[in-house]
Amino acid sequence: RVCFELFSSVVPRTAENFRCLATGECGGGLHYEGSRFHRVIRGFMIQGGDFTRGDGTGGESIYGARFKDESLELKHDAPYLLSMANAGPDTNGSQFFVTLRPTPHLDGKHVVFGRCTRGTEVIEAVAKVAVDRSDRPLVDVVIAASGADPRPRASPRASPPSPASPAPTTAVPEQEPVEEDDEEPVVEEEEEVPEAGGTAAERLGRPPG
Repeated sequence: RVCFELFSSVVPRTAENFRCLATGECGGGLHYEGSRFHRVIRGFMIQGGDFTRGDGTGGESIYGARFKDESLELKHDAPYLLSMANAGPDTNGSQFFVTLRPTPHLDGKHVVFGRCTRGTEVIEAVAKVAVDRSDRPLVDVVIAASGADPRPRASPRASPPSPASPAPTTAVPEQEPVEEDDEEPVVEEEEEVPEAGGTAAERLGRPPG
């Protein structure tokens, strides 16, 4: 079992989108239950949330196909953070990813909206599954059940990471969690600090899947 704390005080719309997709309460097939993690990059992130196609080309939010970036102030400065995958600015849907380490090159481009509070060992187990050349798991990694904890909190949980916290640096080439189009994906490495015009990995998702 994996549990996430959502940063509703900072990004309420993004957090509510994830919560409703976890419970399925909006109906219309908007539900994470039964969907797969379609992209796994060991030492970087695991990505899921495409419940319409299951391959990184689909997904939908509770607000419509896509919704705008709510806030980009929170940093990808720790492992096990929950963040929205996208195909560029203001293209959030249902796809999300969980970081496996600090990923500062994603700051300002993906909305961080939660963190894992239980079950990091499950996340690490998913991160170790065998994948093909496109980073797709060779075995199905399925969200068997999902929902929200109905119990009231006994006490406030820790606050979200500080937006001012310094992001660690790394010399390892980075990749981007993107939503993909219908073309065959080609995974390429990118520079640690992407150019403003977008990297090859970002352009994969022209409507981080």
